[in-house]
Amino acid sequence: VLISLIGGRIVPSFTRNWLVKQRADALPAPFGRLDTAALAATVLAMAGTVILPNSTAVGALLCLAGVLLAARLIRWRGAATLREPILFILHLGYGWLALALVLMGLAVLNPAIPQLAAIHALTAGAIGTMTLAVMTRASLGHTGRAIIADRAVVSIYVLVTAGAALRVAALFAGDWYREALVGGGTLWSAAFLLFAARFAPVLFLRRAG
Repeated sequence: VLISLIGGRIVPSFTRNWLVKQRADALPAPFGRLDTAALAATVLAMAGTVILPNSTAVGALLCLAGVLLAARLIRWRGAATLREPILFILHLGYGWLALALVLMGLAVLNPAIPQLAAIHALTAGAIGTMTLAVMTRASLGHTGRAIIADRAVVSIYVLVTAGAALRVAALFAGDWYREALVGGGTLWSAAFLLFAARFAPVLFLRRAG
C-alpha cells in the first residue's frame, strides 16, 4: 500500500520534471479517477487478504488492483525514460507491484499458480527495486552530487531486476527450481552489496561542493 501511495507521487513527479527539461511534448497524466480507483482497489484488496485471504472475491479484487496499477503506470510515460536509468528504475519498481498483485489474485483463483511467486514479486521485485531506486537517487541528490546513474548504479539495477525475475521464475522452473532460486537470491544480494561498496564513500565522506 505504501509503495502504491508514495510511488504514485514520486514516480510521475520525477518523470514530469525530467520530461519538461527534455522539452517533451507528452507528460505524465495528472492524478484522476483512474488513480483514485487504483488506490482504492489496492487498499481494499490488501485488507481483504487479511480478512478473507482465500475468498474468490478477494482474488478477483487483487487482479483488478494490479491491472489498475499497471494502467496507472502506463500513463506516466515510463517508456520515455529508458535512456535515464535512475528514473526508469522507479517505473520498473512500480511495475513489479502491479505484477505482484495480479499474481496474488491468480494464486487465490487458481491453485496451480504458486503463491510464493507473488511473494517474490512483491518482496524481491517491488520492495527490493523501489528501495534501491530511492536509495541511489537520494544518496546522490542529498550529498550534492548529480542524480545520474553511472555504470555501477546501472549494474545495481540490473542485478536487482535479474535477481527478482529469477526468484519469480523459479516457481515455474520445474527441475531448475533450486538453481533459479539460489541464483536469483545471489544476484539480488549482490545488488545490495554493490550499493554498499559504491555509496559508502558518498555517504561517509564530505558532501560534494
